[in-house]
Amino acid sequence: MAQSTGFRDSVWWGAYWTNFLGDAPRWYKWTIVGFLAANPFLYLLLGGYVAGWVLVLQFIFTLAMALKCYPLQPGGLLAIEALALGMTTPGHVYHEVEDNLKVILLLVFMVAGIFFMKELLLFTFTKLLVKVRSKLLLSFLFCLVAAILSAFLDALTVTAVVISVAVGFYSVYRRVAVAPAAIDRAVESEEDRDEELLNPEEMERFRAFLRNLVMHAAVGTALGGVTTIVGEPQNILIADKMGWEFMEFFIRMVPVTMPVLAVGLATCLLLERLKWFSYGAAIPLPVLEVLRNYDVEESAKRTRQDNARLVVQAIAAVFLVFALAFHVAEVGLVGLSIIVLQTAFNGIVEEHRIGHAFEEALPFTALLCVFFAIVAVISDQGLFQPVIEYVLELPARQQPGVFYIANGVLSMISDNVFVATVYIGEVETAFDAGVITRGQFDLLAVAINTGTNIPSVATPNGQAAFLFLLTSSLAPLIRLSYGRMVIMALPYTFTMGITGWVCVTWLL
Repeated sequence: MAQSTGFRDSVWWGAYWTNFLGDAPRWYKWTIVGFLAANPFLYLLLGGYVAGWVLVLQFIFTLAMALKCYPLQPGGLLAIEALALGMTTPGHVYHEVEDNLKVILLLVFMVAGIFFMKELLLFTFTKLLVKVRSKLLLSFLFCLVAAILSAFLDALTVTAVVISVAVGFYSVYRRVAVAPAAIDRAVESEEDRDEELLNPEEMERFRAFLRNLVMHAAVGTALGGVTTIVGEPQNILIADKMGWEFMEFFIRMVPVTMPVLAVGLATCLLLERLKWFSYGAAIPLPVLEVLRNYDVEESAKRTRQDNARLVVQAIAAVFLVFALAFHVAEVGLVGLSIIVLQTAFNGIVEEHRIGHAFEEALPFTALLCVFFAIVAVISDQGLFQPVIEYVLELPARQQPGVFYIANGVLSMISDNVFVATVYIGEVETAFDAGVITRGQFDLLAVAINTGTNIPSVATPNGQAAFLFLLTSSLAPLIRLSYGRMVIMALPYTFTMGITGWVCVTWLL
């Protein structure tokens, strides 16, 4: 009887253990449990400074392991424990959230607003793919269009559109590329095995072609995202701290962002011409013919109502650009107006249809609030104070370059929004204390923004758009693994990263 009770108890606790962090690997679960168990002892025995640094490293670990488990849950547990231990207070966390309300509104409303433009964006990228015959020009346009769109829209949404286009075309060609027995299987359910393919070599060349395009587009979102306050979430956070509006932010970033944009586009062309790092793959002609026929069929089926929706979305896009450029309202409120205009004039009046638009942004918005809890710990425990003091003791001319490198390296392994949040807060504190001048504060803000946005293309950890691509249904279909993404991003990392550092050091 006792043995039976013990067995039932083990099963009971086993159910709890299975539920804890869901499908995350066992070693990951034990690691998080170890973190949570060790932190109270570290805090009591070694003090808040050491325990705080350990907490930050633990949190960065959860960000770096985002493919194993979304960081909200393990990071949130660490934040709750820090509050329980008294490493910061709920009031300070709320103050951090309150100070960054503009960023939260940006994520909630702007991302949802752009969701209702997906049809227009899909139309644009689809026409590019089927109408442009030169692979060199096509790659350049995918990178450039993604950059332009990301400067005014949301990089995640632009990436989502590129993924939708690629999955759509993959599924279209798959209908004629796989054996009849495999046609009924959903394209997103699993990878197509070579034995199911009628022409495996042709499919592999098509996969390589799609890998090229989505990677060029993903890099394009980084090139455009660094230029404006709406391109990345941390941009508006920095702009808010600095008191910069849309045009001022853009102009202050120009000495760095425009040379980096030119170098990034040149890198795209060079990679396609030289066919280095797996680039330069051309679309097989039979595949192109299938896709063109599909586009003709879809265009023929498009009704007047469909065309009217595209017109409304295009008008909303123009309104968005001018509203941002002239700062008619806070960015989040502009996003809300985009939602109202597009849903009203395109007949989207059901609550459940509107609700889908918010699904993409809200998990990251919740994670951002956890960021702010960790930032509150950093502030209360003075963790970055020695680092900031060391950098600020350097000659003023060297400081922007050092900040750029520090932010860039940390953003490669962590999340660039978190890194920017921490550093801009510490630099603002130094400015408020009279340690640096307003002019130096401006330069360091540019260095922080560009440092977190440009070198972070090195890994999927640093750029949300890259991570989104890696975890999408497209990645297994086109064999886009973590390692392959790092290798394909490597030339961009070097050319764009070094150009950014040179510009920050010598042109600001």
